[in-house]
Amino acid sequence: MSIGSSYSVGRSTPGPARPLPHARAAVPLGLRLLAAALCGLFALISSAALFVRTYPGQWLDGVLLPRAERGGGYEQQTVLVGPAKTVLATFGSPTLIAALLGVVLLVGVLRRRLVAGVVGVGMVVCVVLVAGAVKSQLPRPDLQIASSTTHNSFPSGHVAAASTLLLAFLLVLPPWARRWLAVPGAAGVSVIAAATMIAGWHRFSDVLGGVLLGVTLCCLAAAALAAWPGARDAAGGAIGGGLWRRLAEAGVGLVVLVWVLVVVMPGLAASVQRGLLAAIVAAAASTMFLVGAVVFLLRSTDFAAPLGVEGAAPPQPSTESGKLS
Repeated sequence: MSIGSSYSVGRSTPGPARPLPHARAAVPLGLRLLAAALCGLFALISSAALFVRTYPGQWLDGVLLPRAERGGGYEQQTVLVGPAKTVLATFGSPTLIAALLGVVLLVGVLRRRLVAGVVGVGMVVCVVLVAGAVKSQLPRPDLQIASSTTHNSFPSGHVAAASTLLLAFLLVLPPWARRWLAVPGAAGVSVIAAATMIAGWHRFSDVLGGVLLGVTLCCLAAAALAAWPGARDAAGGAIGGGLWRRLAEAGVGLVVLVWVLVVVMPGLAASVQRGLLAAIVAAAASTMFLVGAVVFLLRSTDFAAPLGVEGAAPPQPSTESGKLS
């Protein structure tokens, strides 16, 4: 009579070893991006419903960005109004926008990502048209709030164009270069967002809606690019370790961005009201978070065209052992 387990010890399992499935490979890249686009669309619709259609949302917008005592507009009483209008006039120049879109196409050509460059330019044009259509068609009810008007400005076209332009550059850049552009790019978008609020052009909700609109369209465009021949998702490394490392990088970037907005920019904290300062910091944090989310989704995705025939699969190593060619 044998005592103990009847399982053999020290014997290898017959047949070839099967590698464990990778967590990132379980869900295709296109589905991940499509899910992110749906989440962005839900957040955009929820923001519009909350800030435009409800009493608490309109009231919160009024607290963060109160109406001016003279003139009845939203232009803030601060010395930064002049610089804010200069920033908006500079970025709103059609010549500058055309030049930046040309740079996107040029980088796409030089880095063999022409399709991604064309898609990026189309994103910027589409986001401007969509933002204008939403502002003209979305009604803003009069809820008898002293700090609110019935004029709808959701979402901000300037912020939507700026954020989408940044994301267009991320599509044509190689994966390793995206994080280096994300922080200064998000800082630039935050400056434009702050300028729209200081000049009284837009409320905080408009800024948030502009960034959400840009991120949603970018995820949709990236999902389409993921199905294009040549797109590669080079999975490597543990997903958990990469997530925590990128969260730490995003936290450091957010601290630096807030420090630049509050400390480095002379007189910002002292020359604006607390509500506006809170709106500027919240807009910067939201921009950093959403841009960082896109960088994380595209962390290892390369939209470069293949050297050979489009869609050609790389050669697979032979499974026959001991055979010489």
